[in-house]
Amino acid sequence: MPRVKDDRVLVDYRTADDAGVYKWAAGPALVQTVDFFTPVVDDPYAYGQIAAANALSDIYAMGGEPRTALAIAALPSDGPGPDVIKAIFRGGFDKLREAGTVLLGGHTVSDREIKFGYAVTGEIDPARVLTNATARVGDALVLTKALGTGIIATAIKFQRATQIHIDAAIRSMTQLNRDAANVIRSMEAGVVSACTDITGFGLAGHGSEVAIASGVTLLIDIASLPPLEGALELAAANSPTGGRTNQEYFGGGVVFGSGTDEARRLLAFDPQTSGGLLIAVNQRGVASLLGHLADYGLSATVIGSIASGDPGGVRVRFA
Repeated sequence: MPRVKDDRVLVDYRTADDAGVYKWAAGPALVQTVDFFTPVVDDPYAYGQIAAANALSDIYAMGGEPRTALAIAALPSDGPGPDVIKAIFRGGFDKLREAGTVLLGGHTVSDREIKFGYAVTGEIDPARVLTNATARVGDALVLTKALGTGIIATAIKFQRATQIHIDAAIRSMTQLNRDAANVIRSMEAGVVSACTDITGFGLAGHGSEVAIASGVTLLIDIASLPPLEGALELAAANSPTGGRTNQEYFGGGVVFGSGTDEARRLLAFDPQTSGGLLIAVNQRGVASLLGHLADYGLSATVIGSIASGDPGGVRVRFA
């Protein structure tokens, strides 16, 4: 696509960032995103909540605050029933309300498969925008949620997940990244250099995007990756199609150490829904960041660091 030549555009599609940023003449800049997907759980209310949390996450990942939302829905003409549709929309509405985001309206079309999500608009300090392209060599990498929602969602489809696994995944996916974003904004400017949320491309894919945009290599301790309950045990028999696609697309720039456990390899590529934030933070700020996240009840994990770009094209190295 042709490059947009407009000085008011601070972030667009070229860096594969989570949202676009447009600067007004004065005041906060505009930050916008859109996201919708098919059901990942059987509970329609939880599905609506997850769809909203997932769409809002893109705004949080940029360092912004969501303000308004427009619903996007595709519904089969022969179902589901009105009670199911109401539950989906109500789940999303309640999660938006939790985030302090106003639903303005939306658009619905007829389709063979259910799809639901939101276009979200927020505001952001143009001097504190976090992007994929600004990660610094030497920074630590902090992940704010466990991995494995794609694996568990696949296990749900085939009735292989226990209720314990399902509940753990739903708790993670419905948790807003708002508190983590608030912590980042409370840090002194420059302590956090870059941020992205881990969603459909998985940790390896979104990490690759950071590496490409910033000209760096991500060094990740694969043993440190936090799995959702049941994710590693379910991985081999429940690898989602999206995970295999991620391996095909990003695998050429991703290297694993010899003897890497296959379940953890699958976890690295697992497509997340409403995953956590991957934060690049100055080493001197790690303890403060973790402490503030813990104050909000978030158990974040240091999973690696950032090194200079690899001349051989390695984007993410798991050791």
